[in-house]
Amino acid sequence: MSDFRIGLFYGSTTCFTEIAAEKMRDFIGPEIVELHNIKDTPLALAESYDLLIFGLSTWDFGEIQEDWESRWPEIANLDLRHKTIALYGMGDQIGYSEWFQDALGMLDEAIQQIDPDNTIRRIGYWPNEGYDFMESKALTADRSHFVGLALDEDQQYELSDERIAAWCTQILEEIAEG
Repeated sequence: MSDFRIGLFYGSTTCFTEIAAEKMRDFIGPEIVELHNIKDTPLALAESYDLLIFGLSTWDFGEIQEDWESRWPEIANLDLRHKTIALYGMGDQIGYSEWFQDALGMLDEAIQQIDPDNTIRRIGYWPNEGYDFMESKALTADRSHFVGLALDEDQQYELSDERIAAWCTQILEEIAEG
């Protein structure tokens, strides 16, 4: 698999999203995954990768993490046609049960808006089983999955490593299926 590179772009205020990114890089392989903190990297760099992972957290009452918020206008100008994209998000399903993973859903929607012809291949949808929340903008239309990996370092930190490993395996299999 060393013939391809994955650009992993994340924003992290409290370091949990960054730690998850590092775990993903280590699981998949540092020779394949290149980390980019969007605080220091323009999103336009994502155009140079065919495979992308975007990570962000939901803050307070369904708000976007501050680094992503500052880069949000850049999304509309990205050319991600024919790219493969997986998403992951951080959230608190108990403290903010009505807005769990909302930023993940908003990022998914922003990507859909720049892809009217459905040329972006979306992978990494994650089952919503094992979570306890009231509502989320990150659910698929049938509400059975999140649009990406959902992590909760506040309530289910003990499950994060297992979920990251399973999700990384899943996206690598989906990439291989082409």
